[in-house]
Amino acid sequence: MATPLKYMYNPSYFETLCPVLARCLPGFNAREFIFRVFNNAWPDMELKERVRHISTVLHHFLDQDFTRAASQVVDISRALMNASRRQAFENIFLPDYIEVYGCDHPDASLDALGEVTQLVSAEFAVRPFIQRYTGKALSYAHRWSKSANPSVRRLSSEGFRPRLPWAIALPAFKADPGPVLPILERLKKDPSEYVRKSVANHINDIAKDNPEIVLRLAEAWRGKHPHTDWIIRHGCRTLLKRGNTQALSLHGFAPGRKAQVSDLRLPQRVRIGDDLHFSFVFKSREAQPTPFRLEYAIDYVTSTGRRSRKVFKLTENTFLPGQTVEIKRKQSFRNLTTRKHFPGKHGISILANGKEHARGEFTLD
Repeated sequence: MATPLKYMYNPSYFETLCPVLARCLPGFNAREFIFRVFNNAWPDMELKERVRHISTVLHHFLDQDFTRAASQVVDISRALMNASRRQAFENIFLPDYIEVYGCDHPDASLDALGEVTQLVSAEFAVRPFIQRYTGKALSYAHRWSKSANPSVRRLSSEGFRPRLPWAIALPAFKADPGPVLPILERLKKDPSEYVRKSVANHINDIAKDNPEIVLRLAEAWRGKHPHTDWIIRHGCRTLLKRGNTQALSLHGFAPGRKAQVSDLRLPQRVRIGDDLHFSFVFKSREAQPTPFRLEYAIDYVTSTGRRSRKVFKLTENTFLPGQTVEIKRKQSFRNLTTRKHFPGKHGISILANGKEHARGEFTLD
């Protein structure tokens, strides 16, 4: 089992951090800082609580004027970057400090976040400023999107995602992503994969609320550059899983292509914690080599007894006329923090280019 992230804040980390703080903060007392961090409540704190706790402890050692404190935070981030030459998630308390204490100082905060994000992503910390100072935040995003630093360019996309996981949502951009589209347009050929992944994920977010906008973008961007084609493909993944006919056709998987799925095999019962093993035979019935996107969908029983479908991609390939393949897969039913399984009758469907070709059921207990 992986070590929980909260344990990254160990004595070794603070042995590295404290000398940096001492160089950047006049009169810094490392012993007092450590004493405040490792208080009686520390052992029971989870990751987010630890991040926020370090932010509040740091506040006691920074200048109490926020503008000067923000400058000190930037100095700390640069010193840590120079020391490690890499981004490090452990330093996320630095943008968190700006989020907590800089709410009434948008310019100083956004300036600082544009610097700190080069050490550790400020995608979460920037969102309260987007909500409260939308126009100003957008002007910063346009500036960031032109930066020579890929981490800064990425912030102009990632920080403004309408549905960024584990972050507060941005309802205004769910309703109308139009103000951010020029930024994505500027980044659509970005040389950095780190940036391109963010643009693709941003587009995928938009597709969940405004699929027609993403389909128009995909049509306009297609074939312009290999980087852009990859972004379109990755950004349309939700539309593809939903069987959107326009998205499928756009990527060469025209619905209605003739195919056959036979011999779907699966057990009648599966225990929670075990794997579902299943197999089937797929055959192209087209007269020409034809691209097919093969998927399977699990209809999970929810806590209310209803069903919720999740689609999983199997393969994308061009099949010759009459070509037959046997496909075997397994699906885990172990409970995770992100998914809990409930007993009852579940369904499984085999999809080809968005169309269901075979279906079975099994009982989970």
